[in-house]
Amino acid sequence: MQSLLIIGFVWPEPNSSAAGGRMMQLISLFQRQGFKITFASPAQDSDFMIDLTAFNVEKKAIVLNSASFDTFVKDLNPALVLFDRFMIEEQFGWRVAENCPAAMRVLDTEDLHSLRLARQKAFKEKREFKINDLLEEDVAKREIASILRCDLSLMISEYEVEVLTTTFKIDMSLLFYLPLLLELDAIPNLDLVPSFQNRRDFIFIGNFLHEPNWNTVQYLKETIWPLVRKQLPAAILNIYGAYPSQKVLQLNSVKEGFLIQGRADNAQKVVKQARVVLAPLRFGAGIKGKLLEAMQCGTPTVTTGIGAESMQGDLPWNGFVTDNPELFANKAVALYQDEKKWIEAQQNGIEIIKQRYMRTLFEVGFKAKIQALQDNLPQHRLNNFMGAVLQHHSLKSTKYMSKWIEEKNKN
Repeated sequence: MQSLLIIGFVWPEPNSSAAGGRMMQLISLFQRQGFKITFASPAQDSDFMIDLTAFNVEKKAIVLNSASFDTFVKDLNPALVLFDRFMIEEQFGWRVAENCPAAMRVLDTEDLHSLRLARQKAFKEKREFKINDLLEEDVAKREIASILRCDLSLMISEYEVEVLTTTFKIDMSLLFYLPLLLELDAIPNLDLVPSFQNRRDFIFIGNFLHEPNWNTVQYLKETIWPLVRKQLPAAILNIYGAYPSQKVLQLNSVKEGFLIQGRADNAQKVVKQARVVLAPLRFGAGIKGKLLEAMQCGTPTVTTGIGAESMQGDLPWNGFVTDNPELFANKAVALYQDEKKWIEAQQNGIEIIKQRYMRTLFEVGFKAKIQALQDNLPQHRLNNFMGAVLQHHSLKSTKYMSKWIEEKNKN
């Protein structure tokens, strides 16, 4: 049985964020390929992290800037190492390359951080985002270097694959499109989920540690929700999300029907009880777990172009997509009041799940890609000369910075 080491940015919290759910999907996918998995992370334990041992995954705490990791990874001798986001590859990639040179190195990008940050910067500067903004983003230089140093990067968004191949000229051999993956039971049984008549209220749900979610709640409070309430004076919007700060909690207003509910004990339960999901995201990247979850719950959504990016392909959306606040509010009210439109949107979401997110659509191709790279790894690395250059120079600079910190910590 081959050994897989996953180095996590944090311990997985599938009930707190789409990233946590994504990680558990990857764990399941690799286990189905026969890998024995060790999950290591320098992060502190959290109250909401999943019990990895219950999923037959060994849990290992590791330390940044410490030679103890070298001993650990050499003894484990994994066939494959998966880095959870580029920051983890920066910290541990050189140690893996030095101590286990034959191990295949895979990066799970989650989303393109540089794209999200560049869009956020453009938004805050009150200007339109242009793709060339990425070329000036320091995080992009780090992120692209990490992608080049790895043997394969898993991409969750087709648009981001396009950005990497056109703007940054990354070869497709280094990328694999692997969105959020769902099982058959993710397709909602319309006889079991609440009907239009048995649902009430609007909902937004999202981890508040994620800046695009916090900005969305502010936008809802200041702009979108007042427009909805003009048409539906008794309407209620429930805001759910893990890790709400005091500034989030202060937005709660019973009078305005704007209710901050905090962490949902069962996210799918509260989404199934709602009639419409509102997600007016103004910046971000990747694909949005909250919108895919809404489809699983049979709940129509109103979102923006950023929210729906790369999610439905050529299929009609699970509701409406618009960046105009007045139109956004009008569409939200229409979905809330018109049962025929609501049922049509619900059916659209089911088709999107079936045609774009089923695990069975990707599993065979993913397994073949991993196997082909393992069988041909030396030649694959020779073909990626820029990656070898970056591995050589980045490894040296990161290595000696880390060793300096290590020695400093001893004193």
